[in-house]
This record gives sequence, structure tokens and C-alpha cells, in this order.
Amino acid sequence: MRITITVNGVDHSVDVRGPESLLHVLREEMALPGSKNACEQGECGSCSVVLDGDVVCSCLVMAVDANGSTVRTVEGYADHDVLHPVQTALLDGGGVQCGFCTPGFVVAAAELFDVNPTPTSDEIREALAGNVCRCTGYGAILRGLEELAARNAGGGA
Repeated sequence: MRITITVNGVDHSVDVRGPESLLHVLREEMALPGSKNACEQGECGSCSVVLDGDVVCSCLVMAVDANGSTVRTVEGYADHDVLHPVQTALLDGGGVQCGFCTPGFVVAAAELFDVNPTPTSDEIREALAGNVCRCTGYGAILRGLEELAARNAGGGA
């Protein structure tokens, strides 16, 4: 079946053969490797994308169900060489180690900050609840994002 998806503002037509996940299509058919294939059960968040305005695990979405949809992947947050403020905050705060979970954290946090530039610590934690990191222990990730919220509120960190 041929499907059409708008990914990061670009229209794509892709042939889907059987029960392929959106994650598979993004990585293998569209050459967008940012979303990571980790648990394939929607438990870790490393494959998170924004599908029609909602953060979802792309490993759980059948590609045919995304036909006609708009998708934003982690590749859609940087503007050429200019990183999204969330990406910069994670880098500056040391919230990136192996990098495997980072795309999912970027997607979830960027969506939060795009809607609410000054989230509370609890709101940040809630937005990231579907993401698992096995390296940092979350402290650096949370501190980096809390510092971004403080800068956005004019409290500079």
C-alpha cells in the first residue's frame, strides 16, 4: 500500500509492505535514523515522535495508520546548524551520554517547551515520564531542562 506522510514539513510517499511500524518506515524507508529502535514495546520512549500533535512511540504505530498524517521526528527540531533550545539545554547540562534515549527526550521536552516555555519541575517530569535513560540517572537531564525553564522565565541560570 502506498501512504503519504508529511515528515518534518516535507511530503513523502512510501510503499508499505505489510505490518510495518512507523518507526521502521522513518528509519529504513525515509532515512531518518534519529528515532531509535530499542524496546519495540512502547516502554522506553527512544522512538518518540509527534504524530498529528501528540507525542507517541512510533514503534507502536502501524505505518498505514499514519497515512495522511503529519509527523515530527527529532531531526525536525534543529534548524540547520541551530539547535532547538531543549537540545542545547541537554548538551550544556550534561544530559547526553550514550545518546540512545536522547531523541525521545528531545521530542518530549521540546513539545512541552514549545507549548509552555516555563514548565515547573513537576511538569517536566510528567512530560518525560514515558522516557527511559539507562546512563544518566535523569539528574543531568532534569537539571538542564529546569535551567532552561528558569532562563525562559527570566531567572537565568
